[in-house]
Amino acid sequence: MDVKPPPWSAQANNVDWTDPSLQSLLSKTEGWSLDNRGVFTPVACELHVGWGAGVGRLASLVFERNGVMVVEAAFIIPSGEQVRIDRVQAGMLRSAWGIVMDGRDGHRAEDRAHGMRVYWVHMR
Repeated sequence: MDVKPPPWSAQANNVDWTDPSLQSLLSKTEGWSLDNRGVFTPVACELHVGWGAGVGRLASLVFERNGVMVVEAAFIIPSGEQVRIDRVQAGMLRSAWGIVMDGRDGHRAEDRAHGMRVYWVHMR
């Protein structure tokens, strides 16, 4: 009986990381960063920071998936802050609550020009 080894046990390819042609190729990718916002049409929203019923501030929902929302805003929100995100969907106001897990200055030129920050919000 001929038994083949499973594919994950196959020998790995050996890579010479010091090869000049590989180094040249890798150096061209040093400034790259991932930006998933192009796959989601931004949605205007109102962001309410904290548990109080204060006035919301304008923001933009730029990505949403699997319980995480990515919001772009022109103001600082500390990590760990509770937020409510209000937006109109199918003609009705929808609210979602979450916690700001991380935030940073925007990398895109238009983000920097408008003082935008990007926040990752985990929904409750």
